[in-house]
Amino acid sequence: MTIPKKIDLHMHSTVSDGSNTPAELLDCVRQSGLELFALTDHDACKGSLQMIELLEEGDPGFITGVEFSCRDAEGQYHILGYGYDPASAPIREVIDNGHRVRMEKVQARLAFLRDRFGFDFPREELKKLLSLDNPGKPHIGNLMVKYGYARDKNQAIKEFIDQLHLKDQYLSPEEAIRGILASGGIPVLAHPVYGSGDQLILGEEMDQRLRRLMGFGLQGVEAYYSGFTRKLRTMMLEMAQRYDLYVTAGSDYHGTNKLIPLGDTGLEDATQGPEGLQRFLREVHLAK
Repeated sequence: MTIPKKIDLHMHSTVSDGSNTPAELLDCVRQSGLELFALTDHDACKGSLQMIELLEEGDPGFITGVEFSCRDAEGQYHILGYGYDPASAPIREVIDNGHRVRMEKVQARLAFLRDRFGFDFPREELKKLLSLDNPGKPHIGNLMVKYGYARDKNQAIKEFIDQLHLKDQYLSPEEAIRGILASGGIPVLAHPVYGSGDQLILGEEMDQRLRRLMGFGLQGVEAYYSGFTRKLRTMMLEMAQRYDLYVTAGSDYHGTNKLIPLGDTGLEDATQGPEGLQRFLREVHLAK
């Protein structure tokens, strides 16, 4: 098996906050020309399990994925997990904990919007929202737009939902990383330079963050990402080389929920990518 040329290792389905079902997403992947992809829904492996069942002979290569939303006293992180065993107890435990935290946050945000702004929704709408696999801020935002509380989803999130700060209701990065490792997977820091809100983490601060997460077992960074400039990408590639970390490439595709094309990673040809990317592909894809 040869190293694939066109890859995208960061995308979302309706199992979290994407607009495509796993089946629809697979059709998009087939049409895009991708040779290798991963489905990285937030705090869930259900989409990856469905994708495994949907794949047919001749389809692009697939890697199991997940993206955990994490926070601790030092900041906010999104931790990607690749190549794990979805039936493994450690990853299931982290997913269950992440889902519990997510549902607690949804309930807290709904109560906040009702108590602070008087925004309320029909019982059937709330029931539908809470029955989703992984409801989050985008889902609440869409509901606010539907009932005239905001002109668009971005306004709903920035001007209303984000007024509530839930400091204690988060999965820790240490828990996520160790759960991924214990399930045979590779933990990778997603879009590394992005912190909370519009925060950019650069230079020595980024270096310290990486070394801290490496202490928990972090093994890679998403150095190729749709939102990165050449300068940001170069910085992350240099840090990956410095610490001998794996390198991955992802678009963060969400279908119509974000204006990011599938395959938009900043990496044209994975066969010409850095050694950290080559090692990652050999470890989780070519070893199969």
